[in-house]
Amino acid sequence: QVHVVESGGGLVQAGGSLRLSCAASGRTFSNYAMGWFRQAPGKEREFVAAISWSGSTYYADSVKGRFAISRDNAKNTVSLQMSSLKPEDTAVYYCAADRFAYRRPPPAVPYEYEYWGQGTQVTVSS
Repeated sequence: QVHVVESGGGLVQAGGSLRLSCAASGRTFSNYAMGWFRQAPGKEREFVAAISWSGSTYYADSVKGRFAISRDNAKNTVSLQMSSLKPEDTAVYYCAADRFAYRRPPPAVPYEYEYWGQGTQVTVSS
């Protein structure tokens, strides 16, 4: 059984920064891409960023240049550093683990990810 747990959400003013972390366990972490998605009230879950098993990174246009995804295979963790936050970044952020190993580029759609965390709330005030 694979477990994915996010942490690090909170309330921040526009222009501020937050760092989300995600810990995964239950299989060989380094073989799988990891992704971050978010879901705002009344909206569909959307892709934010992903990192392949080899460390290549991919971003949604809306966060490119402001967010940075990274992974630490020794600690089985993936992080999302968020800067220059905007009110429209407000959402529940989810960490997810890819369904298949060694995919590159990693998928950018939710149904390609098999394991999900419970989500962490990020609120950006104006």
